[in-house]
Amino acid sequence: MSPVAMAFRGVRERRVSSIITILAVALACSLLMLVWAFKKEAEQSFAGANGGFDAVLGPRGSKLQIVLNALYHLDESPGLMKWEDFEQVTKYPAIEAAYPIAVGDNYRGYRLVGTVSDYLSKHSYAEDRDFELEEGGTLFEEKSMNAVVGNLAARRLGMEVGDTFHPYHGLIYNESAKHEEIYTVTGILKPTGTPADKVIWIPISGIQTMSGHNPKAATDISAALLKFKQGANMAGFQLDMLYNKQGNRLTLAWPANRTIVQFFDKISWFDKILQAVAALVAIIAGGSILAILYNTMNERKRDIAVLRALGAKRFTVFTISLLEAVGMTLAGVVAGFVVYAVLGFAIGEVVQRETGVLLNPFTGNAAMIWAPLGMLGIGVLSGLLPSLKAYRTDVSKNLS
Repeated sequence: MSPVAMAFRGVRERRVSSIITILAVALACSLLMLVWAFKKEAEQSFAGANGGFDAVLGPRGSKLQIVLNALYHLDESPGLMKWEDFEQVTKYPAIEAAYPIAVGDNYRGYRLVGTVSDYLSKHSYAEDRDFELEEGGTLFEEKSMNAVVGNLAARRLGMEVGDTFHPYHGLIYNESAKHEEIYTVTGILKPTGTPADKVIWIPISGIQTMSGHNPKAATDISAALLKFKQGANMAGFQLDMLYNKQGNRLTLAWPANRTIVQFFDKISWFDKILQAVAALVAIIAGGSILAILYNTMNERKRDIAVLRALGAKRFTVFTISLLEAVGMTLAGVVAGFVVYAVLGFAIGEVVQRETGVLLNPFTGNAAMIWAPLGMLGIGVLSGLLPSLKAYRTDVSKNLS
């Protein structure tokens, strides 16, 4: 019988303890990849889901709150800005495009965002990627009672072209806060993998003049989304000086994606805790392999002595023991990829449902190479001591 077959037989004989060890390795490997690889994917995906905009101009308040509200549709607006402020920023020479948005209503928990139709027809939400409508759909016209629904929102709500709905006041769904207006769905956006998928787009005048809203704010907006002209490197610095340093009414969040990166940096302490937990689980998994094989060597001294008496060399016995450790670790690493895939897609589904941002757990990342290799290394090191014990087994003593 070959050393590999004998190692497999040994693992199978200790079925329960071997399964527990394999599961520990799988958990450790999947945690290591989740903490490093998936976290990095989340940061890059959120930073890249800035809608193709360089900056966001909003009312005086937190830059993070302005970006989360205007680009990611997650937070409330810190206030309102005047239409005159929007018109003023559009006249700045470095501005290639500016789009106003207004928020304040929802439909069954999915946010209504008022804007101009040019945003969906002329703007590229990523490089060489434009908004497109599903077959049979059309964009809304200004001051119409029509709506274009993001793909994710349409699927969750079961909405199709031709459907009608009543908006509800506020960003949180309250059945008693229904507006009188009735909107008709004229288009469904194709999936973009961005927060645009989880909102319902309507003409900006619809939000501004919705029944129950303050008539004095009928021309106000929540924020302005800004795209700079190519090569306008100083535009951000100049506008930052104008609005953030010298002004006191408005706030410019620039660069827009850096605001999200800074947010992830602020919670990096939590990442360190997760990294410590993952490392601890990896050490425990290695200790489990060591304990199982070491104890097994005490129980199998006579069997090893018989093998030696039948002609097996010391190195053969050493190899069999080491292969058992490597085999359990390798099985755990394979299972770890399965656990990682299940958890990654489950977490990605939750993130997409809440934010619209699409996460891919299997994008290339160095952690998906060094984490499995690291676990294999721990498995080999854990198997060395028991293998040396088998190597040094005294044949005559254990046969007597």
